[in-house]
Amino acid sequence: MPSRRANCGLLARVNFPLYTLQMLTSRHILVGGGGGSSKTGVANGFEIFELSHNGTQFVAEEVTRHETGPSVVMNCTTYSDGKRTWIAAGQESHCQLYNVNNKVVTVENGEIIKGPSDGSKDGLKRRKPTEKGQESVAPRERIEEIKDDNSNIRNKKLQLIVKPADSVQTDFSEVEPLQRIVRVSLNGKFMATGGTDGHIRLWKFPQLHKLHDLDTHTKEIDDIDFSSDGKLLASIAKDGKAFLWNVNSGAREKELTWTPPSGLKYMYKRCRFRKLEDDKSKVQLFILSNSVVGKNPSFLQMWDIDSGSILKAVPYKETLSALAVSDDGKFVAVGTMFSGSVDIYVAFSLRRALHVPGAHSMFVTGLEFLPTKLDGPAITSNTETAVVSISVDNKICIHSIPFRHTLPFWLVIMLIILSICGAFIFCSYLGI
Repeated sequence: MPSRRANCGLLARVNFPLYTLQMLTSRHILVGGGGGSSKTGVANGFEIFELSHNGTQFVAEEVTRHETGPSVVMNCTTYSDGKRTWIAAGQESHCQLYNVNNKVVTVENGEIIKGPSDGSKDGLKRRKPTEKGQESVAPRERIEEIKDDNSNIRNKKLQLIVKPADSVQTDFSEVEPLQRIVRVSLNGKFMATGGTDGHIRLWKFPQLHKLHDLDTHTKEIDDIDFSSDGKLLASIAKDGKAFLWNVNSGAREKELTWTPPSGLKYMYKRCRFRKLEDDKSKVQLFILSNSVVGKNPSFLQMWDIDSGSILKAVPYKETLSALAVSDDGKFVAVGTMFSGSVDIYVAFSLRRALHVPGAHSMFVTGLEFLPTKLDGPAITSNTETAVVSISVDNKICIHSIPFRHTLPFWLVIMLIILSICGAFIFCSYLGI
């Protein structure tokens, strides 16, 4: 099992604590956070970075930054149907929807220039870059480079234009209402939110029409996730309960329970469904379970949904804080609370494939795998999988597993045959 130094995967640093992480496209990551409503001088909002690989390591370039005033971004999710892209971000008791639009522009000497219709002397008119405001753009994604008659270098770049759209209240707690988690189903039909009032609310997406109000948890929601077919929703909360819901009817289908060792008390922390390509009829769910008493082990658990039982479990000596599953279901990643470490496991066996001790100086708040199902040009690299991690230490890091170089099956057979023939000839030569 390979191990990595803590600083080798650093992608970027931002000037605010990070609480939420999502893949916006196959090449863009979105991070959000902030300092809260108090006047600390720490901004609230989110930033978008473009990822690339320079042949040696992954590189992140800031694409855009959007500030959200006094509202810290504690959670968010993204969805794209191939034509349009949305960001749904939790801001206090509300969920704010953003539209993300793409626009190709030409930039010369750091300034965006317009076409001949603007009537400038050379058919080009320059204007200053867009200032920060409700519409956030970023002129830093390079597409191609061209030259004009005066040999001035112009870059064609892609702007990501972020515009606020609808907003809906998703939590109604009498004391400090707060949306704690939001997810959109893979088919883009449903959005689920959970907050401090213990309710799971299902919404039609992106219209944000409420479909179901699931009032079962007695304490605030910690995590939710949709199954890959969009039929099931898993929810866990600080009441120690884990439920499975029928998305279409809003009915509770099952409660997941287990017997902790020595009668100890455990609390669920994170949950993520695993997609099984080889058997789509089966549904598995990964859950992080932390002991209420810190000195007892925590667990990464693989649940079989049909039987409601734990298939495999990996113990940890410290509290677990973050969880992610790759979109092809092959890998699962875990982040820790005290050491800030990141581990990647082979999903079907829960064999640890990579250990990154002290990836962050504080607890890991978010993990996301780079997607394998691409909506654009792939990032060319020599890695089998890679996971991005964030923390309240303001750092964005990436941790990857190189491709395992194996010989083709036909070559292995040929080598075996040649070895047998060589041994036979050698023995005949010796007269054995």
